[in-house]
Amino acid sequence: MLTRKNFIKRAVASSALLIPGISAIGGTAQNRPTPIDSALVKDFVSKGHSDLEGTKQMLAEIPTILNATWDWGNGDYETALGGASHMGRPDIAQYLIDRGARLDIFTAAMMGKLDLVKMIVATYPASLTSAGPHGITLMKHAVMGGEAALEVVEYLKSQGIAK
Repeated sequence: MLTRKNFIKRAVASSALLIPGISAIGGTAQNRPTPIDSALVKDFVSKGHSDLEGTKQMLAEIPTILNATWDWGNGDYETALGGASHMGRPDIAQYLIDRGARLDIFTAAMMGKLDLVKMIVATYPASLTSAGPHGITLMKHAVMGGEAALEVVEYLKSQGIAK
C-alpha cells in the first residue's frame, strides 16, 4: 500500500540518483584527487633522465608524482624511472626505487639485476623483444648500465638479442 510516508521515502531515494556523486545503490562516488599538472609531470620525467637533485626536490614537494607518466605521443609513455633507466643513471633509479617507484625489466637490466631479468624472461619470453620508452630496446638499457650490467648484456646475447 502506498502511504504518504512510503511515497516520500521513494521520492527522496529516486531524486538522489539525479545528484552527481550519488550511485544507484545509495552510496557516494569515490572522490578523485585533482590530477597533477601535466607540465609538472613532464618536468619530473625530464629531471629523472639526468638531474638527481632536481628529481629529489620535486619528489619532496609532490610525493604523489613518483609514478606519474608523461605521454610523449603515440603511446610513448615514460616515468622518471624509465628515463633514468635508458640514460644509465642507477643513482637516480635507486633513489626512485627506494621511494616506491615501479620497477620493470628495463630498469632491472640497466641496474645489472640478472636474476630479475632471467625470472621475467622465463615467465614472459616476449619481454626480450618488448620496447621501453621511446622504443629503446632491453639490450640498450643493459648496455647503458655499464660494467654493473655486463652479465645482463651477455645473457641477452645468449638469448639471441643483438641490439
